[in-house]
Amino acid sequence: MSKNEQEYRQEVVEIGRLMYQKGWIAGYDGNITVRLDDKRILCTPTGVSKGSMKSEDLCICDMDGQMLEGSRARTSEILMHLTVYRMRDDVQSVVHAHPPVATGFAVVGRPLNLALCPEVVINLGCIPLAEYGLPGTPELTRDMAGYIPDHDALLMANHGAVAWGPDLHKAFFNLETVEHFAQVTLVAELLGGPRVLPKHEVQKLFDSRGRYGAPARASFEAGSPVTAEQYAGEGRRISITKEELAALIEEILRARGVMA
Repeated sequence: MSKNEQEYRQEVVEIGRLMYQKGWIAGYDGNITVRLDDKRILCTPTGVSKGSMKSEDLCICDMDGQMLEGSRARTSEILMHLTVYRMRDDVQSVVHAHPPVATGFAVVGRPLNLALCPEVVINLGCIPLAEYGLPGTPELTRDMAGYIPDHDALLMANHGAVAWGPDLHKAFFNLETVEHFAQVTLVAELLGGPRVLPKHEVQKLFDSRGRYGAPARASFEAGSPVTAEQYAGEGRRISITKEELAALIEEILRARGVMA
């Protein structure tokens, strides 16, 4: 059953609050959009904390990013969202934030592309890294465009992460998966290096997507994700003390709300 505009507004407010509570955004960071129909996009405003938005703060713009309704200025990164909508008819919502661990990978220029967790392989395939582009300009989406057709989430170099889906909650869950997978990857590396799944096991996971009702948009190609046969562990390890590891894990758990 389709929802009305007010219901979508309430969902955006709810997701914005969740993003803030999870520590994915600070200050006025992040933006959320929902495709209302083929001509209108509901979007978050700029200069407002997504953790304390009200439904009346949201804006409506057209598919060119021009304001149609709203008392506040729309997000300055609307072009990024519109690029996804123009390339993917199946997408109804796009969510962008700066989750700390995933953004850390983006800042050092590393995609989350290792075949480590079955759930990630089945649902997202992998999370590629788009080259840096100035936020709020066409430069931001220039490299992203090559990944949008075959992926549902990606990292943006020196910027953050963005995910999309057939509804707002799925887009949010995809972004949540990105941050969780970044945390798992980081801890695995700190504990001595991840054990990457071999190619034949990854192929089984791709073949099983139908049983799990997962979309089969991303195909299994060389490096997407990286299998054990392709993985070169040398040069990836870092050293860390036991105390530093404990402090890092505590920080991650606190950001996820596990620790008070």
